Amino acid sequence: MLDPSSSEEESDEVLEEERRDVLVAAGGGSPRSLPPPPRDPRGREAGAARAASPSPSVLSEGREEQERLQREEREKRLRLQLYVFIARCIAHPFNAKQPTDMARRQQKLNKQQLQILKERFQAFLNGETQIVADEAFCNAVRSYYEVFLKSDRVARMVHSGGCSANDFRDVFKKNIEKRVRSLPEIDGLSKETVLSSWLAKYDAIYRGEEDFCKQPNRMALSAVSELILSKEQLYEMFQQILGIKKLEHQLIYNACQLDNGDEQAAQIRRELDGRLQLAEQMARERKFPKFVTREMESMYIEELRSSVNLLMANLESLPVSKGGPEFKLQKLKRSQNSAFLDIGDENEVQLSKSDVVLSFTLEIVIMEVQGLKSVAPNRIVYCTMEVEGGEKLQTDQAEASRPQWGTQGDFTTTHPRPVVKVKLFTESTGVLALEDKELGRVVLYPTSNSPKSPDLHKMIVPKNSQDSDLKIKLAVRMDKPPHMKHCGYLYALGQKVWKRWKKRYFVLVQVSQYTFAMCSYREKKSEPQELMQLEGYTVDYTAPHTGLQGGRMFFNAVKEGDTVIFASDDEQDRILWVQAMYRATGQSYKPIPASQAQKMNPKAGNVNTGISPLYTDRGQKHGMDEFISANPCKFDHASLFRLLQRQTLDHRLNDSYSCLGWFSPGQVFVLDEYCARYGVRGCHRHLCYLDELIEYSENGSVIDPTLLHYSFAFCASHVHGNRPDGIGTVSVEEKERFEEIKDRLSSLLENQISHFRYCFPFGRPEGALKATLSLLERVLMKDIATPIPAEEVKKVVRKCLEKAALINYTRLTEYAKIEATAEKDSETMNQATPARKLEEVLHLAELCIEVLQQNEEHHSEAFAWWPELLAEHAEKFLSLYSVDMDSALEAQPQDSWESFPLFQLLNNALRSDTFLCNGKFHKHLQEIFVPMVIRYIDLMESSIAQSIHRGLEQESWQPVKSITNSLPNVALPKVPSLPLNLPQIPSFTTPTWMTSMYDSTNGSATSEDLFWKLDALQMFVFDLHWPEPEFAHHLEQRLKLMATDMIEACVKRTRIAFELKLQKTNKSTDLRIPPSLCTMFNVLVDAKKQTAKLCILDGGQEQQYHSKIDDLIEETVKEIISLLVSKVVSVLEGVLSKLSRYDEGTFFSSLVSFTVKAAAKYVDVPKPGMDLADTYIMFVRQNQDILREKVNEEMYIEKLFDQWYSSSMKVICMWLADRLDLQLHIYQLKTLIKIVKKTYRDFRLQGVLEGTLNSKTYDTVHSRLTVEEATVSVTDAGGLQGITMKDSDEEEG
Repeated sequence: MLDPSSSEEESDEVLEEERRDVLVAAGGGSPRSLPPPPRDPRGREAGAARAASPSPSVLSEGREEQERLQREEREKRLRLQLYVFIARCIAHPFNAKQPTDMARRQQKLNKQQLQILKERFQAFLNGETQIVADEAFCNAVRSYYEVFLKSDRVARMVHSGGCSANDFRDVFKKNIEKRVRSLPEIDGLSKETVLSSWLAKYDAIYRGEEDFCKQPNRMALSAVSELILSKEQLYEMFQQILGIKKLEHQLIYNACQLDNGDEQAAQIRRELDGRLQLAEQMARERKFPKFVTREMESMYIEELRSSVNLLMANLESLPVSKGGPEFKLQKLKRSQNSAFLDIGDENEVQLSKSDVVLSFTLEIVIMEVQGLKSVAPNRIVYCTMEVEGGEKLQTDQAEASRPQWGTQGDFTTTHPRPVVKVKLFTESTGVLALEDKELGRVVLYPTSNSPKSPDLHKMIVPKNSQDSDLKIKLAVRMDKPPHMKHCGYLYALGQKVWKRWKKRYFVLVQVSQYTFAMCSYREKKSEPQELMQLEGYTVDYTAPHTGLQGGRMFFNAVKEGDTVIFASDDEQDRILWVQAMYRATGQSYKPIPASQAQKMNPKAGNVNTGISPLYTDRGQKHGMDEFISANPCKFDHASLFRLLQRQTLDHRLNDSYSCLGWFSPGQVFVLDEYCARYGVRGCHRHLCYLDELIEYSENGSVIDPTLLHYSFAFCASHVHGNRPDGIGTVSVEEKERFEEIKDRLSSLLENQISHFRYCFPFGRPEGALKATLSLLERVLMKDIATPIPAEEVKKVVRKCLEKAALINYTRLTEYAKIEATAEKDSETMNQATPARKLEEVLHLAELCIEVLQQNEEHHSEAFAWWPELLAEHAEKFLSLYSVDMDSALEAQPQDSWESFPLFQLLNNALRSDTFLCNGKFHKHLQEIFVPMVIRYIDLMESSIAQSIHRGLEQESWQPVKSITNSLPNVALPKVPSLPLNLPQIPSFTTPTWMTSMYDSTNGSATSEDLFWKLDALQMFVFDLHWPEPEFAHHLEQRLKLMATDMIEACVKRTRIAFELKLQKTNKSTDLRIPPSLCTMFNVLVDAKKQTAKLCILDGGQEQQYHSKIDDLIEETVKEIISLLVSKVVSVLEGVLSKLSRYDEGTFFSSLVSFTVKAAAKYVDVPKPGMDLADTYIMFVRQNQDILREKVNEEMYIEKLFDQWYSSSMKVICMWLADRLDLQLHIYQLKTLIKIVKKTYRDFRLQGVLEGTLNSKTYDTVHSRLTVEEATVSVTDAGGLQGITMKDSDEEEG
């Protein structure tokens, strides 16, 4: 046994002091172990007077120190006494079991672990880990880190001990589920696979590389210890809870015989008997607690009796070790007698002799035989053994010279006093011998108390045997069945049994937990000769009876109407018998022998005399005998249990598990056992539990509202008389305490709902807010049966959420540093620039939206019963924000557009919410921005109109690259001549597919600026997503009509400019269409395209208006095509006018012909007319290329070329028709053939259709030229020089 050491005592004192400090911190300033001592209200004044009067201060300090020591001593003694009761509950439970179906609690996180987690996730985001992850996962982790891990609400929850690793993982899981669901589908990769992969990476980040293998094993071991505890672990736990030292536990353990089941069962029987006596005393003296009604006094006595009866039944139901079928039968008989109070009544069920039949196991070990002389050394000898009435066994054979065996025989018998016979034989050598010769025998009468060691026994030998000193060495071991509590020889004399004073063999038999019998047995009998049930008897030591012969030490068993006197030959034997019968009778009186009465405290007799004197001395030395021998029935177990439950809860909330107020299975088991065994009322238990939980919750600890609900529902059903097990007694104290706790709980719940973002951050603990609302509804009920109207609950929740809006916004502004700045330096705040104010309000708007989104994500499910209340909360919250928003907007200068992003941010968040869309704040927001939007559009309209007027007046019509295609990179232009700063569209990197568009030219600078402004204005208004349909439609209609008017003006001005520019060009073959004309053409083409986007509206008048602008553009395009065709056709007419000089019959024609013929005799004369044809063909081709390159609309190019070709053929046809009666000059013919053929081919290559190319006009021209060619070929075949209308000819160019 360990002796106490100074170091152990010092360490225990340090631990006790540290534990007390923890309790002070957890309880908000006062120790939670026991109520704080009364303090001197004049402490401050006394402290102030110490300097002037030192003597009183010395006296007061000494008195305070003495009071402190006395208080600590009282607390220590109370804890020791409480631990004695708890230790007995743990040692021999008979009411409760450790629950195995409780929810497994996770390890809680502390501040240090949270900091480590932040560092690990920060390291991952910085790329300092080996974990490979894609951008999407990194974004998810970054959001989780910024929003959740760095949140002060999470830090507060971790500090309160209500946060586990599982909570962190669940929040991340819910976050990524939304992200992954929004991702597009990927072939071959399911979203479940992505989720599991991301969670695995999260776990890797969470654990860290160094704990990758260690952490799971440690968690598994701790989880197993959380589920179920052994007795030793329970002892150790409650030593820590109550501050009991190891030495003190060991002294209590030994002195209370906690390892002795019989002693513990007897203690329980004594306790129950004492409780019954107290109940009867209370009934006699009419000293009841104060109940709600007087009728409950009789019910209270019945409750006490029925609770004791239940405990007796529970104890009775415990199986007796190695009990056979007869004991089960006895239990059934016992259970039929429900009158447990009538112990010893004449009508009780009597035991029969067959009910107490025992079963014994005998072991007979034969070692050797000594003194064998009558048999030759080489003869074979052996032994037999038998228990009379049973089978016979035989040893191995041995030579007579060495008769040794060591053989063991096992027997079973029902005789408490069996007869054992052992015989020695030698084998007969005679031929006619039928049996072996018996050399000797021994007969033994063992009992369970007989010595177990081997011993020599003298054998009985036949007459005339030489072996007069024959002995056998053997051992007989007879076991003691567990239900045989004691046995031995006693003298007995009774009035109903054992009516003659004589010595008998007695056995004390336990038939069941509450049934014991004193039985006397004869030899070779399994059933007792006589028996006596010990129920109702009281055993005690007595003085010697002089009239009785035999026996020296007397004791008796007394019952009303009966007395049985017993006597033994030995004092120690008498003590053992009395102790065994004392346990069996269940009496409260502890018998003490007269010889020890002067030496021992009479109440210290619980210590078994078989225990080492060391334990007894230590128990007396340390004062443990007072606690061990204390009668449990004389204690106020209600107050003791309150202390026990308080200390246990404090220990539980400070352990390593996130318990949320739930006890561990082992703690629940011990508390249940204590309440049942010592009669703690269930209502008192739960009222104390509620009181402690509410106090912890008020001090910031996280308590599961479901746990509060369970206890409150129990107390409510008890107080209101709706218990499931029937109506019970309700004391006035219980009712008053319940009403007090109900008020406290109601205030607590309303406060938690008002602070729901901070009491249940991110929806943690899971389902806690919903359970809190459910509990609030239960608390508001006037009684357990009448449901509260839904409107009343709704009214309370609405009031709480109104407070929550103010709380949330106040803390949000503190976080955003707006009100904090205002408080620190209001003048500086008032002098802040409008841009700074707008920036702060915009940032605050982002925070408000984030708060509302988090409320919807994490708390909307809890408020699913009243979704409109959460919407009202949001409106209230936003109304508080609107005050700051209005103040900031009023400070903005007139015609400032920097606040539009604020509208877009708020409107995009509100219009997607079913309840907030077009709500009070949303309408207020619209009312503020409607004038700004209208003013902005008015100014933009004026700006665009001015830009058209001024731009077209100064337009150079040089082609520019399209800025419409690079729209994202261009800021919204400022309104000319107006000091406006229009909103700027955010820039981003231009996509690669846009770069190819930059090489193409489009319209002029003015037109591109016009279309960009119109498009940017419409996109800006569209991005506002105005929520009110009528105003949104009005805006759209106005912008479309404005775009129509602007484009119409642009088209008309462009048409005029085109005609003026075209008139300035010449009509010779040197004409090349200038780029400016192509630019004008492109302006109309672009206007045609832009009208489809900028001017179209569905339905009615707007559609017709759009058709008008479309028709205007089409007419304008036709006109400029006609003008351009007329211009190029005039060039052809000039060429034909030159050919008219060669008409037949003219002077110029004759002169030219003569001159050429004369000159041809001497030199090579150039072919006249070929330069003219080549020049015209080059003119056509180059202008075709210019148009094809500069004009962007293929359809209009085709129309232009069709008209150009048709007009050209028509002009040639008319020119030929005018010369129908004349023969064409050879040079005319050659020029026209080349022009017509090249024109036909060029326009066919440009895509002119066959129907247009082979028109009647062309056929007429082709026929005339073919006829002319044929005529010339007859008269002057060499004059054409290979030029022909045939398609097969090969010409240059």
